[in-house]
Amino acid sequence: MNRVLSFLLLFPLLVACNRGYRIEGTSSVNSLDGKRLYLKTMRDGKMVAIDSAEVTHGLFSMSGKTDSVLMATLYMDEESIMPIVIENGKIKVSITDMKANVTGTDLNEALYKFIHERNDLEVSIMELGKKEASMVMDGADYEEVHRKLTAEGDSLMDVMNSYVKTFILDNSANVLGPNVFMMLCSSLPYPIVTPQIDNIIKDAPYEFKMHPLVKEFLAKAKENEKLIEEQKRLQENTAMKK
Repeated sequence: MNRVLSFLLLFPLLVACNRGYRIEGTSSVNSLDGKRLYLKTMRDGKMVAIDSAEVTHGLFSMSGKTDSVLMATLYMDEESIMPIVIENGKIKVSITDMKANVTGTDLNEALYKFIHERNDLEVSIMELGKKEASMVMDGADYEEVHRKLTAEGDSLMDVMNSYVKTFILDNSANVLGPNVFMMLCSSLPYPIVTPQIDNIIKDAPYEFKMHPLVKEFLAKAKENEKLIEEQKRLQENTAMKK
């Protein structure tokens, strides 16, 4: 009885000691074979390598322990390949010429479900241009086609923006929310609060706004907004003096 009790008391410690991440990757991209891939995460404002592996015959693997869930990025040299959530469990990475995917753990599966569905919406929006050209070449009235497809494009854009917002807010308490928000912001030429970003922030919880990445972006955006306003006033004053 004492042996059983001792084992039960020891079991949680054994599980804790064995917890960690293991990445098992496959690649069908010929240019990656023989290359070393680096797993990097943000530390003190810099991307720092925390693990690496060489791709051999289309296979690579990494493993380690982490005290907390991290958002990381897989790199080849200085080229970013794909984001990966580092969390305890077996993480399966697949890289092809057409698609990159990560499965095996909850947050990675949530992230890549979001990425693929958002990409599908983006493709649908981009294909409207080809659809317009095809319909006009087939003899349809340009003005009518343009009006109809513009409305369709605006509707799809609303759906995509709503999907992005919902995903970020639903994941505001874990690493996905702030990091996907920063992925969205990285598409901007400089930090600025666009209508889409403002729509997310106004409904975001306080803790999300206080996340270091989000807080820093909003502070820089506020500074840039003041600079733009000052520049606009100077231009208006200069125009009035002429």
